[in-house]
Amino acid sequence: MNAVQETAAGYRPGRTLPLRVEALRQWRRRRTLVMGGVLAALPFIMIVAFAVGGGPDGGPGGGNNRITLIDTATASGANFAATCLFVSAGFLLVVPVALFCGDTVASEASWSSLRYLLASPVPRARLLWSKLVVALGFSLAAMVLLPVVALAAGTAAYGWGPLKLPTGGALAASDTVPRLALAVAFIFVSQLVTAGLAFWLSTRTDAPLGAVGGAVGLTIVGNVLDAVTALGSWREFLPAHWQFAWADALQPQLEWGGMVKGTAVSVSYALVLFALAFRGFSRKDITS
Repeated sequence: MNAVQETAAGYRPGRTLPLRVEALRQWRRRRTLVMGGVLAALPFIMIVAFAVGGGPDGGPGGGNNRITLIDTATASGANFAATCLFVSAGFLLVVPVALFCGDTVASEASWSSLRYLLASPVPRARLLWSKLVVALGFSLAAMVLLPVVALAAGTAAYGWGPLKLPTGGALAASDTVPRLALAVAFIFVSQLVTAGLAFWLSTRTDAPLGAVGGAVGLTIVGNVLDAVTALGSWREFLPAHWQFAWADALQPQLEWGGMVKGTAVSVSYALVLFALAFRGFSRKDITS
């Protein structure tokens, strides 16, 4: 007697919910267009602010004793792009990651469409995998959009030239684009923790804002804990401790130490969170 066929003829789990279909669905979401518009507009807002204020330090007599990339923002297009990364890496770039990753599963549940997706039938692991890949892709695109627009706008406003360091010295103009790309790559890797938090929370709640807000809130808590110097060397286990290690990529002599440690910490946390998301969702009773 022939064994009972468990799946329909021609059914291939790996072909369900193609990445291009999920990507188109997410691209058409209003929040995607709004977030892209905000990131693209930031460089132009900063150019106007510098023009009105008379320079990065606010004109003669302005500024403070702390030297940062902002002090050389108008030296060249590369300096301006680095400054945009500096002012946005701590919080602004956290928002699109939390938004795209936290709005994945929870939004389907809030629309009561999650159970219909699984009844299509889309395997649970395939559903999560497609949504995670697309969410990370949009997160990376958001992080690339900001420095690309900033580099183009900054070059038009301040000219092309070497990246001048606020502490002295400069990075050759031919090296600026590869180094900025390395900085963006590290920022993306460092935000995998936020992505993991948002994605895990998205599988635990039916409220997208809860998943997004929870991920942003926990990221802020990490930044606060990193500011507590009494923790000493324990702060090195916090992803927030390494969030500005990308600045080492903009030195004349490339420094890898901080970025390697930051990558190890972020990837370790992210893998655990992604695993928890897949494990919990595989056992979850879907009623929405």
